[in-house]
This record gives sequence, C-alpha cells and structure tokens, in this order.
Amino acid sequence: MLDIRNKWKSLRPQRSLLLVLSFFMTFDFDAEIKQHLDVVRTLERQPGVFTASLDDTFYNKAWLRDIYFITLGFFETGDIETTKNAAKALLTVFVKHKDKINWAIENKPHEAWQYIHARFHPETFEEYWEEWGNSQNDAVGEVLNLIVTLELMDASVVETKNERDMVQKIIDYLISIEYWDDDDNGIWEENLEVHASSIGSCVAALRKARKVDWLEVPEVAVERGEHALRALLPRESITKFSDLALLTLIYPFAVTTEEETSEILKNVEYHLVKEKGVIRYKLDKYYNNNIDGFSEEAEWCFGLAWLAIIYAERGDKERAYYYLRRTKAAVTAEGKMPELYYSHTDTPNENTPLGWAESMYVVALQKVKEMG
Repeated sequence: MLDIRNKWKSLRPQRSLLLVLSFFMTFDFDAEIKQHLDVVRTLERQPGVFTASLDDTFYNKAWLRDIYFITLGFFETGDIETTKNAAKALLTVFVKHKDKINWAIENKPHEAWQYIHARFHPETFEEYWEEWGNSQNDAVGEVLNLIVTLELMDASVVETKNERDMVQKIIDYLISIEYWDDDDNGIWEENLEVHASSIGSCVAALRKARKVDWLEVPEVAVERGEHALRALLPRESITKFSDLALLTLIYPFAVTTEEETSEILKNVEYHLVKEKGVIRYKLDKYYNNNIDGFSEEAEWCFGLAWLAIIYAERGDKERAYYYLRRTKAAVTAEGKMPELYYSHTDTPNENTPLGWAESMYVVALQKVKEMG
C-alpha cells in the first residue's frame, strides 16, 4: 500500500476517495469500445451525419467540429467506412453552400454570418441562421484535415469535379480569411480573437493538403500559420492563458514542438484539471455552478480522455492509465459520457450523452489498449 501511495503522491491533480478507488479499475477494452461506439451510433441521423447530442436537447443539430471529433472514434478503431461517410457528408455540406464560399473567397468576410457556418440541419444540410458565433476557423480546418487524410490513405471520398473543386476552395477560403491573423469565435464559439487552436487546425490540414498532388497550397500559407502559432503559444489567445482547447494542438493536430507540448500539458494539468473533468479555462461562465459565474467552472469530461490519449501517444503508460481511469469514473450509471459535470457535484448537464465526449473516450480506450 505504501508503494501505491507514493505513486499517487507524484500525480499533481487533487484526489478524492473515489479517485483512489479508481486506481484499481480494470478495463475490458473491446467491450467498452463497442458500448460507447454504439451510443454514438444512436446520434447518427443519416450516413456520416451525427447530432451533437439527443433530439430533446438544444444539441439536436449537426456541428462540423462535433462530427469531426466523433469520427475520430471510428477512425482510430479501424472503421474507415463510417469515417468516409462522415467526410462525404461534410464535403456535401460545403458543395451545397459553394456560392457563399465563392463569395467569401472573393470578398473576405467581415461579419460572422458571412463565414462558413459551424452548424447545419442534419437532414437538409441547411445552415442555421439565428445569431451565433459562426466564424469558427478550426472547424473548417478539421473538415479539410479529414478529407485529405482519407485522400492520402487511398480512401478518397472526392468523386466529382464539383467535389474536387471544393477541396481546393476550402484552401482558398482559409487563405482569403487570412486564418493566421483572423479573429474567430474559436472552438468554444465565444469571443472574437485570434485562437491558437484555430490556427493549429488550419496548419495541420494545410500541411497534409500539400502532400496531395492535385491541390495547390502556397508555401507562405503554411509558413504564416506556423509563425503565428509560435508567437502565440503557449497561450490560447490574448485573453486565455491556459485552455483545454490547446490539447487539440497535440492530438489530433500534432503541430506543437516538444517544448510547447510540455508547457501546454503542465499548464492544463496545474490550472484546469478537476475531479470529474477539465475546465475549459478559468472564469468560464458556461454552466458555472456559482450564481455569480466565478470559481465553479463546469468540468468537461472529454478533457480527461484527451489527456489519456496524449500520454498514451507519448508512451507514458502510468499517466495514460491514470487519466483513463478518471475518465471511466465520469461515465454515468447508465453508461453514458456527459458533456460536463457541474463543479464539485455528481450532476451532469442535460447534454448526456455528448457524441464528442463518447468518441474521445473510445479513442482513449483504443490508444491505451494498444500500449499493452
């Protein structure tokens, strides 16, 4: 018992009795992966189109970003068919709105509604037009990333001239908006500013796109993004020092140096890791448990899974299992992964299950399983 206590003493996040007991959790990896992918499949409205959560929630819509991260659970476990369905659906959304994208390439958007919208109807593929933070450059980068990843795997979803032209237009769009210096609403769909996670998504996608022989990616478009990223890191933005969104730069985008990776992990683990999840950033008011909106930030479950994934990819088996056990402890009694828990409670919000959170847990299970 003393050895176990010493091992836990070296782990920085606060530990409750529940977390200590979770140290002894075991995993039936294949069974849990199947269970949580089955939950994700209940959100599929047509091939490759997933709503963010259930139909009786506000999250009964399709998000570009959510579908991308949902797809990772299938991609990492070898389900290329579902991955291709998602990529095809996202490409179809872009082709449907090609006139808007053409306009943005020629004119450069100056209002949020002129950008490629982050959400669409899961059946009609129409944009939602109510007031929303629709300038989300990371989501556009994610769509491009998914399409070119499959292209490089000889699993292309690009079949027509319109589709082929659209992939090039996504690149042209990112250049037109000058993604490396563009104030966008970012991954959390909030205040307009330059976000490292948005830049990193676009850099990762454009790097891959340069390897596709029929796409044209000016070298300067990647260089400017990389320069802007180096200048901003380890911050997420001018107003956000440490932010859960920064983990995207490590996985799946892989655009950070070793020094940047270490700094991001240190800051996230020290400032943001809580018992049931990871807060997005300090003083986050979304689902804040304090009536004044301070000091009781919501704890996002997929943050724990994200850390498990990163440590598994870094070969740190102890830390990977540590965060995987903590993620499993966040699963509800009904076997669902929530979006978040209210601070210092066992109460999840209504967005349970959250497709994105389910998928990240699947990726974490797969990555740790592969460690042996």
